[in-house]
Amino acid sequence: MNTIIISVENLSLEAEILDTPTGRAILKALPIESSANVWGDEIYFDIPISLEKEPDAREVVAVGDLGYWPVGSAFCIFFGPTPVSQGEAPQAYSPVNIFGKVLGDAKAFKTVEDGSLVRVEKV
Repeated sequence: MNTIIISVENLSLEAEILDTPTGRAILKALPIESSANVWGDEIYFDIPISLEKEPDAREVVAVGDLGYWPVGSAFCIFFGPTPVSQGEAPQAYSPVNIFGKVLGDAKAFKTVEDGSLVRVEKV
């Protein structure tokens, strides 16, 4: 299993990276530091890779899912409804490649504020 640590301010959570083209590309690009954008119960941030949408990319995701947003070259962490959600399930603005899952309580990311420094690195 490929494990990473996502750190924002005084919060650090581990996540599992799936063996997908997107997951492998993100692992190869680590470590990454960026500035958090908060959109409902989603954090997203720019990363220095550009990937295409995978065949199984989707908009409706699960709490704790990690997604790559091809339109914005962004790493997304979903932990609840977003402004476009039709219910309680997180929903991306447009299809994302799911490449991992937060291990632990993803809702802890609710404390993250816009502009916070995010660091993602291998364990």
